[in-house]
Amino acid sequence: MQVVTPYLLYEDCEAALDFLARAFGFQEVLRYTGEAGYINHAEMTVGDAGRIYMGDPGEQYKSPKRLGQETVGIYVEIGDDVDALCDRARAAGAQIREEPTDQEYGERRFTAEDLEGHVWYFARQIKEVAPEEWGAQVAS
Repeated sequence: MQVVTPYLLYEDCEAALDFLARAFGFQEVLRYTGEAGYINHAEMTVGDAGRIYMGDPGEQYKSPKRLGQETVGIYVEIGDDVDALCDRARAAGAQIREEPTDQEYGERRFTAEDLEGHVWYFARQIKEVAPEEWGAQVAS
């Protein structure tokens, strides 16, 4: 089995751990604080199988917010109410880039930005739609 796990960098990993828990319902699994006094590595889970790694690489790192550009998008498929999660994220201080909207490919999705500018997409499948029906081509 192979698993792809996003590894996100944060200028303030401790604040990110708190924010991701409050805004999106992630749960902290572990953290490692290095000799310099900041979190070098942490892990969080969401739902039954989703996991992210994160860390603070030190002074030289600049978050997407400080860079002034989007650097990555993290897509999270959820089994819960997309609208309720959007409300929770907004209340925790997430910038909502796109309100919950039904997508042509059969998912209801919203887009949010975390405190350091990482972009998160949270979606739930609401109906089956064949890829050809929304213009996609399946690789052969």
